[in-house]
Amino acid sequence: MLQYFGKSAATAEHKRLQVTKKEFPTIHFYDQDFVDLYNQTWTWMDDFQKKGTTRNKLQAKYLNYPSAETINQLDSCFSTFFLVYSNRIYSASAQLDNFYGRQEKDGAIRGEYSLKDGKAVTTKDNPECVHPPLFAWAEYNLYHKIGNKKRIKEIMPTLEAYFEWLETTFKQENGLYSVSLQATTMTNAPRRKVKYPIDFNAQQAMNALYMSELGDILNDKDISFKYKRHYFSLKTRINSMMWNDDAGFYFDLDSKEEQIRVKTIAGFWPLLGEIPNEAKSDPLIRQVRDPETFGTENPFPTVAANEPDFDENGSGYKGSVYPHLTFMVIKGLEKYGQFELARECAIRHLYYILDTLHPEGKDKGNVWEAYLPRKDGPSKWRGKAGFPRPMFLTYTALSSVALMIENVIGLYISLPRKTVDWIIPTLEIMGIENLSLKRNLVTILSNKTSRGWEIRLESEKLYYFTIDILKHKKKTLPIPSGKCSMLIDKL
Repeated sequence: MLQYFGKSAATAEHKRLQVTKKEFPTIHFYDQDFVDLYNQTWTWMDDFQKKGTTRNKLQAKYLNYPSAETINQLDSCFSTFFLVYSNRIYSASAQLDNFYGRQEKDGAIRGEYSLKDGKAVTTKDNPECVHPPLFAWAEYNLYHKIGNKKRIKEIMPTLEAYFEWLETTFKQENGLYSVSLQATTMTNAPRRKVKYPIDFNAQQAMNALYMSELGDILNDKDISFKYKRHYFSLKTRINSMMWNDDAGFYFDLDSKEEQIRVKTIAGFWPLLGEIPNEAKSDPLIRQVRDPETFGTENPFPTVAANEPDFDENGSGYKGSVYPHLTFMVIKGLEKYGQFELARECAIRHLYYILDTLHPEGKDKGNVWEAYLPRKDGPSKWRGKAGFPRPMFLTYTALSSVALMIENVIGLYISLPRKTVDWIIPTLEIMGIENLSLKRNLVTILSNKTSRGWEIRLESEKLYYFTIDILKHKKKTLPIPSGKCSMLIDKL
């Protein structure tokens, strides 16, 4: 089943591996354009390196959009999901520590801080400067990719105080959370008169869910139980008040607790929070497939394509495809075992990014903050200067790096569990080389040989490898240090 080459091969390449640890992982895929986009993303990212100052007191090194005047909580949380694949060349934790270091006595953490003086940036529409509460989700992912349990113990008091502030400030008597549309960051979405946003409530349920998971990591039963209780309480309210059986969708509520019947991408956050049961998830996932709603050529528009307010030019959150929200929907699909659909959507989305990066004719290509839903090109927003932002890697790197590794190639990694799952619909020539799992470099490559499909593996330490060829085969094997290979037909 497995052919071993022993430790000598790994020892012979020790010097090469020492060099590789300072390099980004290398990916292989049959479409070289995908590989080039992945490689180019890491090259572009050099321009995003920033340094804190004595005045703003930000981290010594962190990543931010070059022309940005603030650090943004939503952007920083999402950026950690691709930075974990940089082989520690870039710090993912610094993105979050910038915010933890500014926590106020009542637990408040604001969504934006000025790079000039480090002060919170408040607005009339969002006076508390609250943003989607995604820290616990980001930390949970960070733990499984980096494996630092000590960090979880250190940041837990910060996350608990933040959770308490959210609850005290925004939770209403009906058990739901009320924030402005600006707090969801979907600033011009057609969600008129919203008082209880579905996305913010689902995000706070996720916050509780992952706080409970972090409690489990610390073996703290009190923390685990406390936040699991919060999670189920909010989950019950979301399902009873914000779900609509006829529409098969989750909606915002107005001040009278009546549903605002406009389908926006915000209605998919419950998937990521594991909120719908099968009876609700099936019709919700059908919307992802439906070209008349969210299954447009470039998935997924911020407003359903059959809504009156849908704009084919995007117009910000009236139909644009934002890579970070596409990432969110795809991660939600994974929660319900829709790996094949998730991969299909990721590939379609990446082709639209590529077509816009390499347009026909004399037009100059680029990667963008937001894209058109039905054809290639950047989104448009009449009267909005500077939109969409070019080279906005904060969002597009989620597609070119995180989706590329996790959904196109299909690798799911947990360093603490010492596991690598490879979930693919069919075998193709693809894989990854020199992915750093803490102090363990891993290479996994598939190729067609005269003996059939062969997977070549190499690592410095033992880990457990699961190959899952959807609808065909699934097998878990211990992979020793050194080099080995397996023939799929022999499994």
